[in-house]
Amino acid sequence: MSRGARATVDLAALRANLRAAREAAGEQRRLMAVVKSDGYGHGLARVAGALAPGADAFAVTDLAEAMALRSAGLRHPVVLLQGPFSTEELAPAAEQGLELVIHSAWQVEALAAARLPEPVGVWLKVDTGMHRLGFPPEAVADTWRRLAEAPSVRSEVGFLTHLACADDRDDPMTERQLAAFEAACAGLPGPRSAANSAGLLGWPASRYDWVRPGIMLYGASPFSDGRRGHAPLRPAMALEGQLVAINRHAAGEPVGYGATWRCPEAMPVGVVSIGYGDGYPRHAPSGTPVQVAGQRTQVVGRVSMDMVAVDLRGLTGVEIGAPALLWGEGVPPEEVAAAAGTIAYELFCRVPPRPGRRYTDSEAG
Repeated sequence: MSRGARATVDLAALRANLRAAREAAGEQRRLMAVVKSDGYGHGLARVAGALAPGADAFAVTDLAEAMALRSAGLRHPVVLLQGPFSTEELAPAAEQGLELVIHSAWQVEALAAARLPEPVGVWLKVDTGMHRLGFPPEAVADTWRRLAEAPSVRSEVGFLTHLACADDRDDPMTERQLAAFEAACAGLPGPRSAANSAGLLGWPASRYDWVRPGIMLYGASPFSDGRRGHAPLRPAMALEGQLVAINRHAAGEPVGYGATWRCPEAMPVGVVSIGYGDGYPRHAPSGTPVQVAGQRTQVVGRVSMDMVAVDLRGLTGVEIGAPALLWGEGVPPEEVAAAAGTIAYELFCRVPPRPGRRYTDSEAG
């Protein structure tokens, strides 16, 4: 921690974002909080613990993540979004009361042949156009019957699909996917789920019985056009460093590897104790926003493994040791991601253990 580089997660922000998701969903719908990939890089157990009072279920990628939630004492329904990866996972899934998303014929066959200690909950994945996982619409009815007849499957089979373009509120593909989903499930009993964060906030028709917010819980907008037109979200993670050097350079002097950026005038340049070794994107270009001592400025030159240079022109009261915010409240992660040609999901998930992760609760007394 001596470098001052750290990722701070505000548990109160997670809860506030969950309340926003609840409000968008409406009282009649249930909420499955997506906490896969180590809680989008925020820490699986701590995230789930903060969300537990307001979530009806959790969604994870695999059995290991589900078992981590059980080890943390969480007894909520837990849904494995890719289902079992082998037949050996069926028994422990049943023993732990997990629910499985079924997307492939071999999984159906495995469930039909299995003799489990308890029947498992199942969601049938419908491929409505994402073309990643799931059964084509014309195969849904027969697959549902096969699952409903399997003694290892709980009596109610759910239906689930994933929206490919919901982040673009002008793209008609979402409407086509929803129409295909409804046609595929028509006349079949069981709960439906389609809405991810973008669906929940931007496509009311996608909300169905269960909603599955992910990125919005962590305070980033799910939309390609940023934060326009939806309830405010609070970034839960702040990636921070500190100012370790202040240098003055003449006009035309280069800064950083490759001399890709040169000072347009005589100016102060700061060095912040964070780099791509801490999860900050190496490809973040000059001009990427950053905050130093509470004042907004920009990255200059190439990002190094342990350091990044920043423009200090126009900033007041800045001294060695001043805090630097790479993203968080005041520097929206979507803005940093857009500048770096990526998405906030990747920023969060790529923060390694090195900068350290600490937890705060701004609602605690």
